[in-house]
Amino acid sequence: MRTDYLFTSESVSEGHPDKVADQISDAIVDLFLSKDPEARIACETLTTTQLVVLAGEIRCKGVYENGAWAPGAQDEIERTVRETVKRIGYEQDGFHWEKLEFINRLHGQSAHIAQGVDAADNKDEGAGDQGIMFGYATDETPDLMPATLYYSHKILERMAADRHSGAAPFLEPDAKSQVTLRYEGSLPVAATAVVVSTQHAPGYDEGEKEAELHAYVKRVVAEVIPPVLLRETTYYINPTGSFEIGGPDGDAGLTGRKIIVDTYGGAAPHGGGAFSGKDPTKVDRSAAYITRYLAKNVVAAGLATRCTIQIAYAIGVSEPLSLYVDTHDTGTVGDDKIEAAIKGIAKLGGLTPRAIRTHLGLNKPIYQPTAAYGHFGRKADGDYFPWERLDLVDDLKAAFA
Repeated sequence: MRTDYLFTSESVSEGHPDKVADQISDAIVDLFLSKDPEARIACETLTTTQLVVLAGEIRCKGVYENGAWAPGAQDEIERTVRETVKRIGYEQDGFHWEKLEFINRLHGQSAHIAQGVDAADNKDEGAGDQGIMFGYATDETPDLMPATLYYSHKILERMAADRHSGAAPFLEPDAKSQVTLRYEGSLPVAATAVVVSTQHAPGYDEGEKEAELHAYVKRVVAEVIPPVLLRETTYYINPTGSFEIGGPDGDAGLTGRKIIVDTYGGAAPHGGGAFSGKDPTKVDRSAAYITRYLAKNVVAAGLATRCTIQIAYAIGVSEPLSLYVDTHDTGTVGDDKIEAAIKGIAKLGGLTPRAIRTHLGLNKPIYQPTAAYGHFGRKADGDYFPWERLDLVDDLKAAFA
């Protein structure tokens, strides 16, 4: 196994056009789940210059039933969209929360999909789609995430906080980051390159103002990445020059186009399914969450320093088709034994879609905060990010006692 190499991950800010779309889609998921915990939602969002379009399929008691919207429902959807854009901070000529055109093309869920997913008679609830999902954990960081992605997210989170607080008034919402680390013995030892491109106020692309922006970015990086890693770093800050036109005005955004940013920054496989805009019966979302939960607990239990877990489903079928564990030659026990231990934990309910939703408490309006700065490596807080809990560690340890 190769242990010395360079590796890179990127992140994008909450104001990136694709992330604007993700946050709108998940705001709609939260709205519907707040009305009906059993709602079915597949909401796609398009953003471009002064325009937001919703499309997809829904079923929600009290909101959309028998092919018709409840009184006031469409107005509440529009308010939710505009409030999301306002919270992100878009009040620009090319994209403004109050002035943008809004089009709602959501419609009822296909009855043929519903019959496969819904529980009926002696049939358990089936998976909302076929597919493969992956979870991953590594001991590189306290959050058990790849360090390249961890630092990329943290840089942009800090910049967004400074923008919202007024500490960095020259920043605008759209931004991207990228961190390259050199690994020796599978451990990060140096950040060889840091790339930050941030939308900015007029004038911050030359002279003293440009120098102020560059100095600010380097200061943020120095507060996020440990100094021991920054001894040989090359910085690329707004390398194209000006970045005044950004967000949906600069580039159209779509839900689900940042799946690597959302997961592990390329350090682990991805099954291809996006998360945002989907209710938790969609295993693209819920099974990706449970595999992260399992992998994180495996590493936290001391059974490995790296762990990848794959699970697979067929649409309308409740039992998973397969469960695969790979500890990348870092395991203290056999991978097959970890698979057996997971299958033997009764409270996981066989990892059926219903059992996943029940164990993690996913039928709640908890999704908008997931839609920027990654779905994983976040702090479990009340109902939010339950897949980051470490409450399976004792069960896994007990299996090998």
